[in-house]
Amino acid sequence: MRSNTLARLAFVAILVCFGALAMSGCSQKSIADKPDATGSVSNEASPAPDADAADPTQEGALYTPSYKPSGEEVAVIKTSKGTVEVKLFGKDAPIHVGNFVELAQKGFYDGVKFHRLEPGFVIQGGDPQTKELDGAQVAELVNSQKSGAYAEGQPMLGTGGPGYTIKGEFDASKNPNKHIDGSLAMARSQSPDSGGSQFYFTLGPQSFLDGQYTVFGQTTEGLDVVHKLGVGDEIVSVTIENANK
Repeated sequence: MRSNTLARLAFVAILVCFGALAMSGCSQKSIADKPDATGSVSNEASPAPDADAADPTQEGALYTPSYKPSGEEVAVIKTSKGTVEVKLFGKDAPIHVGNFVELAQKGFYDGVKFHRLEPGFVIQGGDPQTKELDGAQVAELVNSQKSGAYAEGQPMLGTGGPGYTIKGEFDASKNPNKHIDGSLAMARSQSPDSGGSQFYFTLGPQSFLDGQYTVFGQTTEGLDVVHKLGVGDEIVSVTIENANK
């Protein structure tokens, strides 16, 4: 059992180096002693932030969404494999939920493809660079990046974001939510405040991620759909029920 666990950690670390964090360099961004369910944010490859967003070029500048969650919001995520409903934890992670709601209401996620699958671990999406690609193209790029056959001019999937980052909210005293099966959490790079738009669903309990990544929602309907999702599957739309007017 221990050897299998170590093998999985090593495998995930390799994928981080050649996938989500390759643009920044493995020695700078990968976290070798734990799996890193993240994609670093590349502002060059991302849409410009709104006028009221913090300037991501300023060191330490973080975006604070104007949307203030009530705690009653539910995300309805329609995918090419079916629909998933997620209860959002607006009281425990108001920045993440506010950011997610704003992006959803702008249509940011519509047409985005899932670009990372680690069976029994996570399914990850939210990179806008996948929006203009079809599912087969996403899968082909992911496979080429894993093999190191990256071609100049190709988008490095796993590095796109909204053009800004937000503050991490995984202090257990303020956000007690755990990584259980179907949890919705924010991907990030090594920096705790590097999340933006990329998120992941957990495929089974992942307690070793608790206190390191922000859980901001839980699947309430469509858990079977979450477990069917794969690389190249599409987010058709994300709508928010019970959103503040």
